[in-house]
Amino acid sequence: MSHGILIIEDEPTLAKNIKLYLERYEYDVRIALDGVQGLHEIDQFKPDLVLLDLQLPDRSGLDIFSEIKTIDPSIKVIMMTAHGNVETAVDAMKAGASDFLSKPLVLKELKALLDKVIGQARLEGALSYYQEKESCQELIGESPAMLALKESIRNLNTSEAALRDGVPPGVLITGETGTGKELVARALHYNGPRKKMPFVEVNCASIPHQLLEAELFGYERGAFTDAKEKKQGLFETADGGTLFLDEIGEIDISLQAKLLKAIENKTIRRLGGLRERKVDVRIITATNQSLADLVEKGKFRSDLYFRIQIIQLETPPLRDRGKDILLLANTFLKRQSLRYRKKTMRLSPQAETLLLEYPWPGNVRELHNTIEQTVFFSKHDLIDAANIRLTRGLGIKTGREESPPSSSGSYILPEKGISLETFEQNIVSQALERAAWNVTKAAQLLGLSRDTLRYRIEKYKLTLHPKK
Repeated sequence: MSHGILIIEDEPTLAKNIKLYLERYEYDVRIALDGVQGLHEIDQFKPDLVLLDLQLPDRSGLDIFSEIKTIDPSIKVIMMTAHGNVETAVDAMKAGASDFLSKPLVLKELKALLDKVIGQARLEGALSYYQEKESCQELIGESPAMLALKESIRNLNTSEAALRDGVPPGVLITGETGTGKELVARALHYNGPRKKMPFVEVNCASIPHQLLEAELFGYERGAFTDAKEKKQGLFETADGGTLFLDEIGEIDISLQAKLLKAIENKTIRRLGGLRERKVDVRIITATNQSLADLVEKGKFRSDLYFRIQIIQLETPPLRDRGKDILLLANTFLKRQSLRYRKKTMRLSPQAETLLLEYPWPGNVRELHNTIEQTVFFSKHDLIDAANIRLTRGLGIKTGREESPPSSSGSYILPEKGISLETFEQNIVSQALERAAWNVTKAAQLLGLSRDTLRYRIEKYKLTLHPKK
């Protein structure tokens, strides 16, 4: 990946030499010869790192440094200074500069320092993201359903901390796809007494059932053809912490008995092993299926079901969370704007209405992906309804579908025929009038996406207000 470097230096020859040298190593480099131009480039170029001279013709380098940090605190800054200004450069480092270099510069040393600072920035970003993901703060929402869920998590963690034997009951997290079941599992772990111990996750649907047993329990050398070395299983890896079994309903019934024994006895035996190993693991499971229905169909053991669902939490669908939709959307907007190095965007009232009215069959995951796509394609700071691309026609029932019209309501073609375009224009006009020119509702009446209906409004030059 090419990293963006901005050089703010009033000596053109020096700046050009640095640029040519760094471009050999595939850095994307721009030059600004004074502070004003430098701040302009910060806004337009959005560099990863700035090489900033302390002595500029129009502004103090320290003033420019302060403004850079105001614009974007994540931008790393390396100060460049003559020997007599080292103390000033040290002051800049105390204010947050990453490092400083004395002139005349040694380009090889400059390159080494750049690699070091950018590497640290990458690590800081990864750690920041990791820590943010583990926090209960990721459970964004103030709707009654979300507040109740957060309260349940707090109560569970308080009860777990008070346990005498330290073995908490099994927790089953249910909910539709994309509602954040994994985040709930992480919140239970990282806000509880086991937060300093491992959190191990496995998606049971993503691993063939022939391999899942080996992944969970491990194996000894020679246990099967490809077992050339012994391997620790996920139960052992999670010892002292939490094992999160996502999509638990996908586990083959032949493996369920061994899983039940491991949970009940707190012991496991590796494939090909002779002795049992003691493990202290908290089990959290999740599913978007009805395990009770699977039990009735003989696809899931009833004893395992009752063991893992001593405590059950349900993640609410997004369509039932009201204004949480906008809270999440604005959070995702801010994050994606930073990710794609764009100015922080905002939603227009029409865009907010569209997001609130859409049923979100894919829940929070669909909202996140929709916002990322919108930010990626948007060229403006204000997001309007027309900029948001919603996915329709997935065959997912949301409780809002209407039954198809009966055959008695079929349209009969006149003997003389009719222009297809005229017919379509009339139908679109009628739908708009019936929906009081609410484009979203009219699109739902016609079974079209909002963008498709807008295209037809423009095609037929229909006015946005009915004629009186």
